[in-house]
Formats: sequence, structure tokens, C-alpha cells
Amino acid sequence: MAKTVDLELKKAFAELQLKMLETSQKLKLADVQIDNLKKSIHHAELTDKEISALPSDTKTYESVGRMFLLTDKDDVGKHLHTKIENCTEKIKSLENNKSYLERSLKDSENNLREMVQQRK
Repeated sequence: MAKTVDLELKKAFAELQLKMLETSQKLKLADVQIDNLKKSIHHAELTDKEISALPSDTKTYESVGRMFLLTDKDDVGKHLHTKIENCTEKIKSLENNKSYLERSLKDSENNLREMVQQRK
């Protein structure tokens, strides 16, 4: 009887460890994605700043895949602002997901501690 309980504890312990490992990997991935989005926002802001300093009759080109299209300066600015807004929304959703994952990780850690205490 004691061996079956011990095997069940080992199995549950291994499952919780696996869940904690997966959750921590997801947290690291979310951090990397947030950093990349912040860099993209910074790049778009710098580009918008430089383009807004140009005279209104300046020819501007916007990349579309592997080619460049002649675009109005105002349209380029609008596209940059929408890019910034989209990245900001993605960052918010990733941070919400990250907070959920952190709570899940803490719950897993607490469950793991309880199992260790029960085993003693």
C-alpha cells in the first residue's frame, strides 16, 4: 500500500515539475516577444520622427515585401502610428498572459511544496 502511494506521489511530482518547466518556458517566450515589440515600437517612433521633420514635398517610399512603393508622407506616418498601436495592444495582451502564467507557476510551486511536506 505504501509503495502505491509513493508511486502516485512520484507521478504527481513529475507532472507538477513538467508543468512548472513549461510555464517558465512560456514566461521566457513572452518576455522575448515583449522585448521585440518594444524594439519595433521604438523603431517606428524614430522613423516617424525623422519623416515628420522632412518637407511635405519629399518623396517617401514604403516597403511592401521586396519592393518599395511611392507613398505620401502622411500615409507613411499613419501606417507607423497604426503599427505602434498594434504593437502596444499585443504587449498588453502578452503582459496579461504573463501575469496569468506567473500565478500558475506560483500555484504549481505551492502544490509541489505541499507534496514534499506530505511525503515527509
